Amino acid sequence: MEIRKLFEKKIVPGKPEPVDDTSFATQVLESQTPVLIDFWAPWCAPCRLVGGLLAEIGPEYADRMRILKLNVDENPQTAGRYGITSIPTMILFKGGRPVDQIVGAMPLNPLRQWIEKHLGASSPATRTQS
Repeated sequence: MEIRKLFEKKIVPGKPEPVDDTSFATQVLESQTPVLIDFWAPWCAPCRLVGGLLAEIGPEYADRMRILKLNVDENPQTAGRYGITSIPTMILFKGGRPVDQIVGAMPLNPLRQWIEKHLGASSPATRTQS
């Protein structure tokens, strides 16, 4: 195996991806797929917890929605447009419009339930867990 391959980023379907002020419109508002935006900052411990949960469950939803992360310190324009005053905040967009939001961290199963409420039929991974 080439050493270079050890350092290449592996693409993981559903893994949260960064979005910024300049790409927000095309990545979120023009998306035909539902998009969950995680408004966060690197210094925020609860944000890192939520980020880990989203990375864990992201692959389960890869075919039904995208998960994007917006650093509020680096992208104040978009954070201000959506009234983000506390982080972590998650907003779910469908058809380019916000349909629901959560402020603060939450446990894994309630987070799944919140997502499923907006996406419809549950995925196999969520049906087997209680």
